[in-house]
Amino acid sequence: MNMQYMDKAVEKISNIPMLVNLISYRTRQLNAGARPMVKRDHHEQDNHDIVLKEICEGLLTVEMAFSQGKETPSGLDFETSILL
Repeated sequence: MNMQYMDKAVEKISNIPMLVNLISYRTRQLNAGARPMVKRDHHEQDNHDIVLKEICEGLLTVEMAFSQGKETPSGLDFETSILL
C-alpha cells in the first residue's frame, strides 16, 4: 500500500473506520470489473492504491446520512440506498 496516498487520504477523510469501509467497498467494485476513475501509476498497481489515489484527487468521497424513519418507495422490495 502506498503510504503517501494513505496519508493524503487520511487528511481528506479523517474518520478511519469510514475510510477503511470506503476503501473496502470501492476495491470490491474494482475487483468486480468497475473502471478506475484515475490512471494507474504503473501496470501492476494494486486496486487499494487506485482507490487511495481516487480519494486523494477528490474523485471519491463518503457521506454519512442520518434519518429518523425508514422511508421505502412503494413497489420496491429492496433497499434503494447504500450507506457506509
